[in-house]
Amino acid sequence: MKKQNTIVKTQKNTPKIGPKVGFVSLGCSKALVDSERILTQLKVEGYDIAPSYDGADVVIVNTCGFLDSAREESLDAIGEALNENGKVIVTGCLGAEPDVIKARHPNVFAITGPHQYESVVSAVHKAVPPQHDPYLDLVPKQGIKLTPRHYAYLKISEGCNNRCSFCIIPKLRGDLVSRPLGEVMAEAETLVQSGVKELLVISQDTSAYGIDVKYAESKWRDKTYRSKFYDLCQALGELGVWTRLHYVYPYPHVDQVIPMMAQGKILPYLDIPFQHASPNVLRAMKRPANQEKTAERIQNWRGICPDLTVRSTFIVGFPGETDQDFEFLLQWLDQAQLDRVGCFKYENVEHAASRALENHVPEEVKEERWHRFMQKQQEISAKRLQEKIGQTIDVIVDESGPNGIVARSKSDAPDVDGKVYVTGKKRPLPGHILKVKVTGADEYDLTAEML
Repeated sequence: MKKQNTIVKTQKNTPKIGPKVGFVSLGCSKALVDSERILTQLKVEGYDIAPSYDGADVVIVNTCGFLDSAREESLDAIGEALNENGKVIVTGCLGAEPDVIKARHPNVFAITGPHQYESVVSAVHKAVPPQHDPYLDLVPKQGIKLTPRHYAYLKISEGCNNRCSFCIIPKLRGDLVSRPLGEVMAEAETLVQSGVKELLVISQDTSAYGIDVKYAESKWRDKTYRSKFYDLCQALGELGVWTRLHYVYPYPHVDQVIPMMAQGKILPYLDIPFQHASPNVLRAMKRPANQEKTAERIQNWRGICPDLTVRSTFIVGFPGETDQDFEFLLQWLDQAQLDRVGCFKYENVEHAASRALENHVPEEVKEERWHRFMQKQQEISAKRLQEKIGQTIDVIVDESGPNGIVARSKSDAPDVDGKVYVTGKKRPLPGHILKVKVTGADEYDLTAEML
């Protein structure tokens, strides 16, 4: 899981007519969307966003509680905010465990759980009442965004129905709750109209979208769609921007979306958290879907869509993982030839069912397996990127300056994947999509020339 630490800043010379709120956002992209929603509502109500602790009347800390290391980072961030400011509201995943927060920091002003936006705003009202001026407190139609203007995260649901033994997300965020497709598409359309060129679809289980509402029908652009993974992809494909699918479990119906990728409707990119390949470990993890023939399915997907990029994350050192299980995983990597991969050493997370499993793997063995895994995947990644040299590809510009252009290809999501370093005389603005010729590659990134 990629952790983000976002300190929100405001522009200089903005009129300071209302109370000011400081904001620290920790955790994954789903938490970042929660932060955006809270900030948007506060801005609507006349609050300014302070760029520093000492300029804030109250500080909100949006926490992460997925791993023990993330919990500790969140507790440290709360302590820093208390030391620097003194009036702190805590929300997010760790907020589901108020006793843990109070034990370390008894003087926090208020604590709310994950995606409890109204409770956070109410706590802010108590800490410092709003002073709304409808003529000056203008909020863009798309709301407050913490990402660059050219890309945005689109959250389609909350919670998860799966009960993976290493994961506490259902305890923190509850069961799956899907947003109506019409509502999702209205937000997506607003983002595109505001200048967003790339939508990153996120949830806890994207391919389970709509199962909780029995795929209820919804209207968008005078057409009826089901609140279902396939229909959502169809609708998003009508927007004419890059659409990237994250957190996709490999259920059988995912196969239906691959032809859309081949047709250019949505990006040829699937983020699938496989977590392991050994059947024994997958059973102990209680992973959903039959993953034993996944490598064969990936080959079939690439037969339909040769440009498909598959990214994934894995856990090594899971309780009961034997040498044979780990060797099976390395062999599977050779067979699957994944493009983008992250790997984590198992953490014995508080409240996770996996804590009760037998045969926990020693830390030194986890470390050794992690290094071997990363070396194997680096070799695979380097080989696959070398094959791109000489190709002409599309890239989206993230940064542009005197030293060149930093961009991403269709194979690269922001923050978690590689970059494309582009040379050329022009300096297009962020968000522009360029055609470039690939000239070089290493284990993770490409170099290219602008055409």
